[in-house]
Amino acid sequence: MQCDLLLSGGRVVTVDGPRSVYEPGSVAIIGNRIAAVGPAAETDATWQAARTVDCRGRAVVPGFVDGHTHLFQALARGLGEGLSIWPWLCEFMWPYSIAVDPEDARVAATLGAVEALRSGITTVIDNHYAPTDPETVLAVARAVESTGLRGAVARGMIGHRTAVAAARGLPDALFRYSVDEEIELTRACMERRPPHSMVEIWPAPLNLSYVDQDLVRGAAELATEFGTRWHTHCSEGAKDPESYLEAYGVRPVQWLAQEGLLDERTTLAHAVWLDEAEIKHIGERRAGVSHNPASNAYLASGVMRLRELRDAGAVVALGTDGPSAGHRQDMFEVMKQTLFGQRQHTLDPAAARCEEALELATREGGRYAGTGTGHLSVGAPADIAVVALDRPHLRPLHRTVAALVYSARGSDVEMTVVDGRVVYEDGRCVLVDEEALLAEAQERAERLVERAGFGALTTAWRH
Repeated sequence: MQCDLLLSGGRVVTVDGPRSVYEPGSVAIIGNRIAAVGPAAETDATWQAARTVDCRGRAVVPGFVDGHTHLFQALARGLGEGLSIWPWLCEFMWPYSIAVDPEDARVAATLGAVEALRSGITTVIDNHYAPTDPETVLAVARAVESTGLRGAVARGMIGHRTAVAAARGLPDALFRYSVDEEIELTRACMERRPPHSMVEIWPAPLNLSYVDQDLVRGAAELATEFGTRWHTHCSEGAKDPESYLEAYGVRPVQWLAQEGLLDERTTLAHAVWLDEAEIKHIGERRAGVSHNPASNAYLASGVMRLRELRDAGAVVALGTDGPSAGHRQDMFEVMKQTLFGQRQHTLDPAAARCEEALELATREGGRYAGTGTGHLSVGAPADIAVVALDRPHLRPLHRTVAALVYSARGSDVEMTVVDGRVVYEDGRCVLVDEEALLAEAQERAERLVERAGFGALTTAWRH
């Protein structure tokens, strides 16, 4: 039988229903779908390919899903160190986001998307909140799609200045639109990029703890109307649920549940500071949570209650949280941090295992994003990463899954396939002039740092 692409002879880790691993195995692709996956001898004898890639000495795995990132932050990488979440926001990220212009956002998003593809990420949920005019939001979506990446741009919505926002020091310049305007602007973006676009638009009330409840309600209703997910930051900092409880007499996730707004369309970033009742609600409604262990550690935000959430029924994905808090679009690092964080927090080396981390980064990520990706199964979208296993830090090789989670890194990815198309190979993204992009990103970043008044943060050695 004829196929377009055959990935032949690798260690194929499917993360399918039975969690099959074929060593060696092969994957056949027709168009944008997986046509066959199985033992190499059997599959290679059955399929004749327009192009065959020799994957011996490599792992073939589902493409990773980044459940929460901020690509526009790519121009501020390495700044803002030594601050907990709220000082980091008020002293660094809010001023940065206010200073970002539309072209900065487009270039940063392109840079972040290229970095993602180079590390085997095939889907991103990009929480974009600077700037949020429709032209910029749509330009960011086009930029992400132009690299070959799949996913959603979740348009950050803030609305008017609430009492909680005022008390927590959010600057006036963030509040550009009313609640009604935020809803209509997001609707306009979603109409331009309807569901099942390669890069969708999702509603994203920026943070449950300080945006207006009507804005959250309107975002959830938009997602239902258009058939997408909606996205928000949830209880990342220890004070978030406390401030919400003080303002409204209820905790944020408890309110979502009471209002009927918590369901499988809901995707919550962080969800660190939850109580037992909130965990139960999220699990019962099969809502999604993006666990972002690298940024949680960087900002000392705490450790998410992974086991309790999964046991309750929540759909848990992993996220990098972008180039300013996670610093790398590298899901290998995130998988490893997931395991180490859980083990340190519980003092139990069996609190989470490498197989679970890989599932969260792939199969569960696909459930969270609603893309059907994250597993190598016949009929599934052909989103695949090919990872080198023949390097010193990966040898000797005993267990492929353990090697991927504990030893591999993003730079070990040799090929990324999205929607059946090879978009990264031979050390470069096929659809992007990386050299020109890096030069423009550096130039824009330097101007942006100066415009935002961050010169002191670039000191070569800070004391």
